[in-house]
Parts: sequence; C-alpha cells; structure tokens
Amino acid sequence: MIESGRPRLRRSNGYGRLVRLSPVILTVVIASLAYATPPEMAFSRLLPAAPALAASMWPVLPTVLLGTVCLLLMIGLSFVFPDLGTWWTCGGIVAVTVAAAYGSHVRLQRERTLFQVRLVADAAQQVVLRPLPHRFRNIEIESLYLAAAAEARIGGDFYEVVDTPYGVRLLIGDVRGKGLPAVGAAAAIVNAFREGAHGEASMADVARRLDASCARHNAAHPPEAPMERFATALLVEIPHEGGRITIVNCGHPPPLVHGLKSVRVLEPSDPSPLLSLAELIGDHYGMDAFDFAPGEVLLLYTDGIAETRARDGEFFPLTAWMRRQPPTPPRDLLTALHHDLLRHSRGSLDDDIAALAVRMHTP
Repeated sequence: MIESGRPRLRRSNGYGRLVRLSPVILTVVIASLAYATPPEMAFSRLLPAAPALAASMWPVLPTVLLGTVCLLLMIGLSFVFPDLGTWWTCGGIVAVTVAAAYGSHVRLQRERTLFQVRLVADAAQQVVLRPLPHRFRNIEIESLYLAAAAEARIGGDFYEVVDTPYGVRLLIGDVRGKGLPAVGAAAAIVNAFREGAHGEASMADVARRLDASCARHNAAHPPEAPMERFATALLVEIPHEGGRITIVNCGHPPPLVHGLKSVRVLEPSDPSPLLSLAELIGDHYGMDAFDFAPGEVLLLYTDGIAETRARDGEFFPLTAWMRRQPPTPPRDLLTALHHDLLRHSRGSLDDDIAALAVRMHTP
C-alpha cells in the first residue's frame, strides 16, 4: 500500500456540501443585512465578496451567474434605499465577477495539470514500486510506502521481491536525494535487481550488478550537487525450503525479526559498500546467514522510519516498538506501524518511508 505521509482529513458529505454552498449563503446573509439595517451601515458593499469566494471552488459559469445575482440584488436594493451608492457598488460587483471568472478558469487549468502530473507519477510508481503479490509460495509479504509530501506519489525509496530458482529474493533501499533524479536512480537499481536476481546464483554477485547499474545511471545522468549520488540497499534471499536466510547489507539499516519470544536485530558481520561506491572503496560484499523460522516476521525498512521525529526531536523507537507488538500477520504489523509513525510525528514526516514485512509458513 502506498500512502501519503500526512493524515487525511475526512469530511462528512454534509460539511462538504455546506462549504460548496458558502458563496450562496454569504450572498443571502449580506443581502438580508443590507435590507434589515439602516442604509448608513452599507452592508450591500460587501456583495462583491460572494463571487470572489465562489471562484475558489466553483467553475466559471456558476461564478458568473452568482455575480449576476449579486448585481440584480444590488439594483433591487437601490429601489428600497436610493442613497446606497448603487452604481459604485454595481461597478465593483462587475469588476470582481470578471476577475473571479478568470481566477476560476486559471484554477481549473492548474487542477487539470496537477491531475495529469499525478497520472504520470502513478505510472512511475508502477514501474519502480509495482504492486507485489501477497504471497510467494509459502512466503507471505506485505509492503508499505509513505510519501513525506502530501502531493507525492514516489521518491527515492524502493523495494522489490522476485521468486527465483534460488529462492524468494527481496530488495529494499534508499537513494540519496529527492525528486526525479532519485526516482531515476531507484528505477535503474530495481530493474537491475529484477534481472540479476534470476541470473546470479550468489547474492554478492547480484549486489555487484546493482552497483554497476547505479554507477552507469550516475554517469549518464550526473548529479547537480558536488557529492556523488549513491544508494543504500539490503538484499535478502529466503530459500523455498526455509531454514536460514542470506543477507547482503550495503550500508542499510539492519532488518528486524519478530520471533515468538523476542525481537532480533540482524546486524551485518561484514558491511558491504553502498551502491555506486564500490569503484572507490572496493567491491567486497559480505553475506551473512541468519535463522528464520516459520511464523516469525522479518521487517525490512528504510531509514525514514528510524529517523521519524516527534515534536520534541525524539526518534521513533523502532526496535522497542517491535518488542511491544504481539505476534501478528505482516499486514497487521505494517498497519500498526503506519498508524504509530503518523501519531509519533503528528502527521509530519520528514522523509519517505518504505517497509516490507515477511512471514514464512511451513511448506
């Protein structure tokens, strides 16, 4: 599931309808006050506010019609109160209505453009973060993606899962940087993983292919900043028959295993170089094996989770949080994580977040 990092404000249908009718309500209130109060109070001069408000939520034609109604109301009030300064107010209504109609037209154009941009972003999401099957043979998998910006669909975080002859192989990572350059680098890494996971028997060789792909992408699209663009990544292989899993950690936060009685942190014994940096510091990739029993839940995550801050600056205590969770399916675990991250940060995430929760069943 891919979600915005900010909580949605759910409005009832009645409240939304009331907001949409607010320009009409404002018109009725102003006209009533203008009729019921002495002419010296001149509430009629507020009538241009109604079409101005309508421009923020209505199309062009209804905005113009409301302006016409306000103009007719003002003319009608002039027969009751001849000294209202009718023509000055009528001129103001006409001017504001024309400006409001233009503003409504511009707003609608921008909304259409934003809609098209979101369609493109959704297409990019399908390429980099395509929906995963909930089950690969005897392995149950759930995914979570939270965009830091409410308008965002995708960022530099990425993940992928493929079923290969060597077992189910998983990838999760985070490209340094934001925006389209980070998305392009993430796409290059994910596509290389989809090919390499099937073609390489060793997870270390898969990591080398990812590094080469990231380096080629950076060479073709050099970063604007002086610092090199790189990515952290975690590769996991789960044999079909179960038992011990193999992990290659390229500078990524270590995964957690929620067992029946405890939570284990799978720290690497020999950290591997970050992607795109092997040429500088060597391409030695260490592989670690860990026990992973049926019923246990493996959590892979990006650093946005551990670095989620509360208002007082406190980081989200992921390991302690995991220890408080009862044995639960992957979907329920990620749902609880999603809820508690938003509550900890009060809906204000500073970084994109990705997570995979994996549980193996007895074959």
